[in-house]
Amino acid sequence: MWEQIRANRTRSAFLTAAMGILLLLLGYFLGLYFFESGIGGLIIALVIWGIMTLVAYFQGDNILLALSRAKKIKRDDHPKLYNIVEEMKIASGLEKMPDIYIIDDPAPNAFATGRDPQKAAVVITSGLLAKLNRDELQGVVGHEVAHIKNRDVMLMAMCAVMLGTIVILAWYATRVLFFGGMGRGRRSSGGGQAQMIMLAVGIVLMILAPIAAQLIYFAISRKREYLADSSSALYTRYPEGLASALEKIAASTKQLKSANQATAPMYTVNPFRKKGKAASNLTSTHPPIQERIRILRAMSGASLADYDKAYRQARGGAGVLPASALTLDELGGAAALRAPSADSKLLKEMPQKVKRARETSDLMWRLNEYKTIDCPCGTKLRLSPRFGVTSVRCPHCGRTHQVKEL
Repeated sequence: MWEQIRANRTRSAFLTAAMGILLLLLGYFLGLYFFESGIGGLIIALVIWGIMTLVAYFQGDNILLALSRAKKIKRDDHPKLYNIVEEMKIASGLEKMPDIYIIDDPAPNAFATGRDPQKAAVVITSGLLAKLNRDELQGVVGHEVAHIKNRDVMLMAMCAVMLGTIVILAWYATRVLFFGGMGRGRRSSGGGQAQMIMLAVGIVLMILAPIAAQLIYFAISRKREYLADSSSALYTRYPEGLASALEKIAASTKQLKSANQATAPMYTVNPFRKKGKAASNLTSTHPPIQERIRILRAMSGASLADYDKAYRQARGGAGVLPASALTLDELGGAAALRAPSADSKLLKEMPQKVKRARETSDLMWRLNEYKTIDCPCGTKLRLSPRFGVTSVRCPHCGRTHQVKEL
């Protein structure tokens, strides 16, 4: 497996370098046109890129968590989820337990973030926690832990920074160019043919650079999803868990409010879809959902070799894992599929679904620091921490409760 990770890193390094070249080309032509100095544009582009890269490296995970409005939880907040993450940490061989965060959003999804395995986090939405049973939740957590183990999270953060830098530069440049800069540029250039060619090249770069950068970014993401799926099957010994989870996430019609174009490839399933529609197979940030499900369900065992065989059957041609990784996998012995957990067998029973929904609801009330009043009539009153009153009346039985006593 480590050779596959190294191979992915090598390919990703070339793709990242390609994004860097796009950024430098954009900076060069912007500098040549606006400052009559291509070197000046290069320096400005490098400075902006450097600053944003340093911010992403040291604070990128915290910024992403803050933008997602994620709240950190401990073992006592949700013992089952904590136990699942701990199981996947042990199965993957991570040295440190990832932090666990919850996003208060009914759309089911998850992602992982962090600088390295020593400083990483698994983030899931409340919708995912309420909708999935234990095996399905374990499959999704295993997928995200694999991204941490494979060092995908750091690479994706750096690519997001470069993509953001290119898009910002192009956005401002086009507006300056078309709303005041074009005339100045023509006057300073004297209308020479060479300057007009340079202007045309610069405009083309400003239009195409963000598109090309985003395509490169998405290409990095798509390649890594297969490896994370295979790793999840290996960690859990139950590929059906992740397959069923992907099916439920894709079937959801709820839109994830905290996601954006730069962070979309980090999620288990592409978070963008048409309002009121299920996720489409034709997503640019992730491989086709139905294909991922078909590969997982075609596995006869839980090893990497089993996943690679199922991948070749589904897509034809070469597999997704190199021969060296498969050889090491075979030396470790066959990984048999395990039976589903008791929670999965009770999936169709309504009490289990209601129980998960209530557990998740109670967790979110606590994380948002709401006060709870249990009225003798059986009613539970939830009070916002910003609710500035000293007493509250139960709407059912009429009893008055003192808030200051809580």
